[in-house]
This record gives sequence, C-alpha cells and structure tokens, in this order.
Amino acid sequence: MTDEPDGQKPTTPYHPEEMKATWDVRVGKSISLQGTAHWTPAGVVTTGIAASAVLLSIAALVRATRKP
Repeated sequence: MTDEPDGQKPTTPYHPEEMKATWDVRVGKSISLQGTAHWTPAGVVTTGIAASAVLLSIAALVRATRKP
C-alpha cells in the first residue's frame, strides 16, 4: 500500500482528518493492556446514524409487542 520500508510507519495519517488514540493501562504488577484506535469524522457520523437506526427499530419492536 505504501512505499515505506518494513517496520516503519508513515508519520502522516492516510486520511488528512484521521484521529488516533493510544493508551496503556497497568493493573498491578502482572496485568498490562495496550490499545490503539483510529477514526475519521465520516466514521463517527456513520456510527451515529447506524446506532440511531438500531435504537429506532428496537423501539418499534418494543411498541409492537406491547399491543394486545
């Protein structure tokens, strides 16, 4: 996909508005969790639309089951 040598990541994101997050969590001496996330504004909007569609359909199903 890119012309970068193996093992090296590009310094700029692939999408100009891409946002990144990286976190490390340690619990005690032996538990360590690491995570990363990448997202774009278009992905956030799409996720919101999908979530609202699911909630709307669940509300319709609940309303339909309540009718005698």
